[in-house]
Amino acid sequence: MADLPIHTIVFEILTRLPAKDVGRSKSVCKQWYALLSTQDFVRIHCSRSLVSSNQRVLLIDDLTCSVRPIISNNNDYGPSSIVTFPFHHQNNDVSILSHLNGLLCVCLNHTYELLLWNPTTTAFKCLSTPHSHGFYINNLDAIGLYVDAGDDYKVLHIKCRSGVLGVYVYSREVDSWRNIPFITRQEYLSPHFNWSAGTFCGGTLYFTVCECWIGGTNVVICFDVNSEQFKEISFPPVPSIGMVQGVLVNVKNVLLMFASTGMFEMTIDLWTLQGDYWIKVLSCPPIPPISLSLWEVVYN
Repeated sequence: MADLPIHTIVFEILTRLPAKDVGRSKSVCKQWYALLSTQDFVRIHCSRSLVSSNQRVLLIDDLTCSVRPIISNNNDYGPSSIVTFPFHHQNNDVSILSHLNGLLCVCLNHTYELLLWNPTTTAFKCLSTPHSHGFYINNLDAIGLYVDAGDDYKVLHIKCRSGVLGVYVYSREVDSWRNIPFITRQEYLSPHFNWSAGTFCGGTLYFTVCECWIGGTNVVICFDVNSEQFKEISFPPVPSIGMVQGVLVNVKNVLLMFASTGMFEMTIDLWTLQGDYWIKVLSCPPIPPISLSLWEVVYN
């Protein structure tokens, strides 16, 4: 081991360790700390961690925050372990807004502050500033977490409030916010439209944007994370009967949408995006409306 180059130890051995062990390894010496903090190390470690045995579910309800491993062979959860929030909070009042590669973007609901949080290492970063950046208003704002071609983790914050309309990007690398133009229909930034959280897939953040009344406009807004350009694509051709909702999911870098329609009974169809067009994968029989009381995030 004494004859192994430091680059081999770090990038061929330490990139295969669990995240907690990587955190402990940073304490070995200044050289290891510097190498383990580089974007190259983070990218390689994340790619080697994307195996089913590393999948975890983070559950936040009214009383507790817990992590449970996913047992892939029988689609069940393993025993839970309690997670303690490392940041100042009240009554566990925390909302998960976006997630990527084990990193979460969360909101402290009593202060509206945005934070980046790694539940595995417990490290976190507050994104709020004295200039009113990094504050999230539920049901009016939208958040998307992504990584660009330079392996810089960024947060896209879309503000849709009355009198405060705009799009902002936070860079983890430079630790600052900046405003970018929204080049599509400006009315989508009004409170009349409800934005989903962003789903990152193939270098693009995708949002469903739905008008806040029955029979309104439903579209998908795409944000190219490298050119920082927006474009609009159509919603899947579902019947506009009653409520319409789309839930986006990235499965092995393929974008899927669960599109639900109806009023007293909901019909759910599964669609996949090919180019700029939606292809139906399967249909489900009508089901009663479902209300979810838990925030659930799968992470590595």
